[in-house]
Amino acid sequence: MQIDLKGQTAIVTGSTAGIGFAIALGLAQAGASVILNGRSQATVTAAVAKLNELVPGADARGVAADVSTAEGAAALVEAVPQADILVNNAGIFEPKDFFETPDEDWTRMFDVNVLSGVRLSRSYLKGMLERNRGRVIFISSESGLNIPVEMIHYGFSKTAQLAVSRGLAKLTRGSKVTVNAVLPGPTLSEGVEAMLKDQVAKTGKPIEEVGADFVRAFRPTSLIQRTATVEEVANMVVYACSPQASATNGAALRVDGGVVDFIA
Repeated sequence: MQIDLKGQTAIVTGSTAGIGFAIALGLAQAGASVILNGRSQATVTAAVAKLNELVPGADARGVAADVSTAEGAAALVEAVPQADILVNNAGIFEPKDFFETPDEDWTRMFDVNVLSGVRLSRSYLKGMLERNRGRVIFISSESGLNIPVEMIHYGFSKTAQLAVSRGLAKLTRGSKVTVNAVLPGPTLSEGVEAMLKDQVAKTGKPIEEVGADFVRAFRPTSLIQRTATVEEVANMVVYACSPQASATNGAALRVDGGVVDFIA
């Protein structure tokens, strides 16, 4: 399967590292013009330079904006008024005891993980429908289906993304625009590596081994019994953005390693 995204402009929020950067890289390798996004101009500049180094001749640029705020989302839209692909990847997570999670943590989780995608979809989806082409992807999580007791507020936000993506897909009825959610499982991104660093230091094991130990302990239903790579998640996203995925709409596409014990 040869995926060709030449002539298409793709925005990937929260794409200076981790899954977001891997998605931006995959889209650039498929020929898309890619806009990377992060909150810091320094990290955005560094990510664009890294992508251009990995994909010589790529058409990549960056926009520094905090899309968890209305002002930041508006700044991104002003810088890039039109897009063919929108990947709502910006997100945060944190393990935290439910009884010690204050209101402001729930609000912050909702603002970053849910409202960022709502605002940007409101800005870009209408144009896609008018042009009768486009892709919107929400990076949700298996935690949206399998709420983790160690971070209930995170799971709640990921379930909300599924509701939004499915609802928006219904607005595309009869068009060539699709809206889907991609659900990674435990993935060895920089954020997860940071979460596991104390265990790496304590055991002396490689990060991949510690990640596999984490999966077996906290996601025992995993069928792959390891963390996924960011590239494995990005592969699903690039496919969902492609012309080949034209009949996939309103779906929750799992890249969870079989953690979610559902038949469908």
